[in-house]
Amino acid sequence: MAITADEATALAMGLGEVSAVPHFNRTAFRTPRRIFATLAADGEDLNLMFDPELQAFYCEQAPDAFAPVPGGWGKSGSTRVLLAAADPDTLRGALMAAHARANLPPPANARKGR
Repeated sequence: MAITADEATALAMGLGEVSAVPHFNRTAFRTPRRIFATLAADGEDLNLMFDPELQAFYCEQAPDAFAPVPGGWGKSGSTRVLLAAADPDTLRGALMAAHARANLPPPANARKGR
């Protein structure tokens, strides 16, 4: 079942303490700490900010819908969701996982001054 951009937006915005802000040619959904998802201007795909383990899990569970973002972002866990191929329940779970990850405090060894 295909998911529309409006449905994906509603799912993201319903997660609590989420704001939608422009981010290059996309709409970014962010917690007070960081971005957890970005929606393409054409509404065809959503990028989720996962770690490599979450990325592997979702790409294995729904390979028609989830794939690593090409390049370095994908190697660090960023994952593209093709909305036309995504299942609503799977997308909801994936958004919840990305949202929870974005709410984590930065690791103690994170570089200061970024």
